[in-house]
Amino acid sequence: MADLSTHKRDKLDDNDFAFPKERKEPLTDASHVRNAVARFDQVEGVSDSEKDEAWKRIKRAAKKFDVDINEKDWRELPKR
Repeated sequence: MADLSTHKRDKLDDNDFAFPKERKEPLTDASHVRNAVARFDQVEGVSDSEKDEAWKRIKRAAKKFDVDINEKDWRELPKR
């Protein structure tokens, strides 16, 4: 995964994260988008509506960075 230093991460806008309120799962490149999908079920303390919004952001970023995501909804992701 592309390194994202603490300094660079701190400078990101909230909208650059799948979960902006928590500033979790940055969506700055294809590698981070794939990581956000892989770790989606590990984010704690968020509501289903927040997950719905995060999934929309992830799907937009996936399209932008040409990342294939087969699942249409986060509920389709495998449980880990």
